[in-house]
Amino acid sequence: MARFDTAFDATGIEPTTGYDVLPAGKYRAQIVESEMRVTRNGMGQFLWLMLEIVEGQYQGRKLFDQLNLVNSNPQTVEIAQRTLSAICHATGKLQVNDSTDLHLVPLMIQVAVKPPKDGYSEKNTIRYLVPDKTAAPPSRQPAQPAAQPPASPAAAPWNRNS
Repeated sequence: MARFDTAFDATGIEPTTGYDVLPAGKYRAQIVESEMRVTRNGMGQFLWLMLEIVEGQYQGRKLFDQLNLVNSNPQTVEIAQRTLSAICHATGKLQVNDSTDLHLVPLMIQVAVKPPKDGYSEKNTIRYLVPDKTAAPPSRQPAQPAAQPPASPAAAPWNRNS
């Protein structure tokens, strides 16, 4: 039992309502909270993540994910580690010491809708989108000249100042 010092009056406070699931699609989001939590059976730990959509119609909406990083099942741990790696690649932070290193860094996610099952209602699932390596941002280093010049001036459109 929890006794309040004064009576709680809910008449002037808007109640929290459950969120509907987000429609499937790609969203720009960021991790806003994270913490390691103990699993229900007490035998493992998972990284709990709260993400927030940062633009578009659903800006401000929250999504939640958990990565089972400490588990007796090695496949479960591998899946969690691969997901954490995807988050790191999506944020561009490939070496982190703390989950807070990943906070407030925009990343792209793919949201899907998992249908109701075993008495649970439908829910969102998240996949972290790793930027395409071929579409990487340009290097800050100046471009190195080609090892061998092109065979003809016509093959080198950048060299047409003559």
